Amino acid sequence: MHHTRLHLGEPPVVAQAGVGVHGVASPTDVFRLPELWQLHLYAYDAELVVGTTPHSVRPGRVSLVPPGTTVRFHYRGRSEHLYAHLRIPASGSARTVPVVQDTGPELPLLRALLRQAVAAAPREPERTRAEIWTALWRIAHLTPAARRPGPHPAVAAALTHIEAQLAGPLTVPDVARAAGVSHNHLTRLLRAATGDTVVGYIRRRRLDRAHHLLRASTLSIPAVAASVGIPDLQAFNKACRRELGASPRALRAEATS
Repeated sequence: MHHTRLHLGEPPVVAQAGVGVHGVASPTDVFRLPELWQLHLYAYDAELVVGTTPHSVRPGRVSLVPPGTTVRFHYRGRSEHLYAHLRIPASGSARTVPVVQDTGPELPLLRALLRQAVAAAPREPERTRAEIWTALWRIAHLTPAARRPGPHPAVAAALTHIEAQLAGPLTVPDVARAAGVSHNHLTRLLRAATGDTVVGYIRRRRLDRAHHLLRASTLSIPAVAASVGIPDLQAFNKACRRELGASPRALRAEATS
């Protein structure tokens, strides 16, 4: 197996995260987790066989193995890696990801994310999920299919500004200034990159975040509305009904039913 399909529409459920030490008692290990993905970030040289496909493991490589797949490790002495065993919901569009790949310049960030996930696991499982989800997004974008030219620098600057200011007032001129381009030019660039106008993109991101907070947090509905820049509860209720198909109260009830 050289590639797998990865969904990133929802945070994973982390069954276990830690530091694995192998190759001490035995030079080989065989694993098969029927229901869990295996995520490993390596700090050693070894051979990994996924199904029947051999892969070279070396420091700075990462592997992501889908559930039900037999993996065999052949170690060359004491071997240590960061790992997480996950349930990944089949939500959102799927990306094709190499089972084993080099992390390149992303290694320090991925190592930090996994270490933070391991440290948070006993006390803050929600943070562990968040750190691992971020790591999975980074890993998905290591793939050759994702190594396409990035968005125009003005689009990247605009999107960053929008995400950072989502809770406050946002106007198209403000976003254009942050992106360093004219209002009209930004509108053309953003439509080409996302299919939305600037106003439409801001509205969509606000409602996406509101939907997530209503489902995944215990914030009050007024607090959710304020955190996505729609503090007027009547306007927030109308926006949820129009864009998400239900009232904020109903959306929260769906998540707990």
